[in-house]
Amino acid sequence: MKNSWKKKITSVGLSALALGLVATASQAEPVKVDANLNDYVKVQGVAGNLNSVGSDTLNNLMTFWAESFRKDYPNVNIQIEGKGSSTAPPALIEGTSQLGPMSRKMKDKEIEAFEAKFGYKPTMIGVALDSLAVYVNKDNPVDQLDLSEVDAIFSKTRKGGAASDIATWGQIGLKGSWANKPISLYGRNSASGTYGYFKSKALFKGDFKDTVKEQPGSASVVLGVTEDLSGIGYSGIGYKTSGVKAIALSKKGGQAYEPNYENVLTGKYPFGRLLYVYVAKEPNKPLPKLIKEFLKFVLSREGQEIVVKDGYLPLTAEVAAKQLALLD
Repeated sequence: MKNSWKKKITSVGLSALALGLVATASQAEPVKVDANLNDYVKVQGVAGNLNSVGSDTLNNLMTFWAESFRKDYPNVNIQIEGKGSSTAPPALIEGTSQLGPMSRKMKDKEIEAFEAKFGYKPTMIGVALDSLAVYVNKDNPVDQLDLSEVDAIFSKTRKGGAASDIATWGQIGLKGSWANKPISLYGRNSASGTYGYFKSKALFKGDFKDTVKEQPGSASVVLGVTEDLSGIGYSGIGYKTSGVKAIALSKKGGQAYEPNYENVLTGKYPFGRLLYVYVAKEPNKPLPKLIKEFLKFVLSREGQEIVVKDGYLPLTAEVAAKQLALLD
């Protein structure tokens, strides 16, 4: 496992991400959840209302988790709103939500605002893995790009080291009718955690081109690329459809890696990330029962099987156990 990925994982209290997985497993095999994950055990006395406000990337997952959770607890009502990670901290602070799904970590100023209200910091729970994918139309011949090319395609500042702007598909080697096709850019708006993550990692904290067509959600990005032969965009792997290709990425001059589970676990794919749910948990006190049981379900074998069904990547049993320990 690469040190860079280890540092990322350690920084959020996660470690040994690849434990229990066979490193030599075929990348063509379907993703399977860790057999050592705990089954969810139903308890008595769970009822009431939960509100979730935050990430669009996690919107479908939160909805699927809520639907399955309510099968065990029909007296629970869960409302899901997914307009972007930046909406999660204010909703938690204002008390309009108890769950704050985010596809990025909270910024320092968001944590400070939370602490000013509650007197303690928010608790961050890792709930799934994602490979943030760069998508092209399924009929586009491009199969891979290096990070400096991705930066030169999306960014006007080119902090990734490219010598010149990339505006046509011919500039990355496509021939024939593709050579003079302008590249059509699709992305998220600034409320999105995916926007912030991509800006930081793919644009090296540079600035997006003004020509990026900002979309209100991840599904809209993928749909735009599906309907635009010259399109390219970025979104979580859970939104992949048959109309797009998730291309392999490389560091300049290095080997390109596909956005699959093994490459995320080993740190070879450059845009592997954790997805989070933030909660307000008083120090040395357990979470309220309804919130705790919902998150226990998310971190169980059943919850992580839903992660796989939604196209995302499951936590290992060891990582899930570390998250469960944060709930008490």
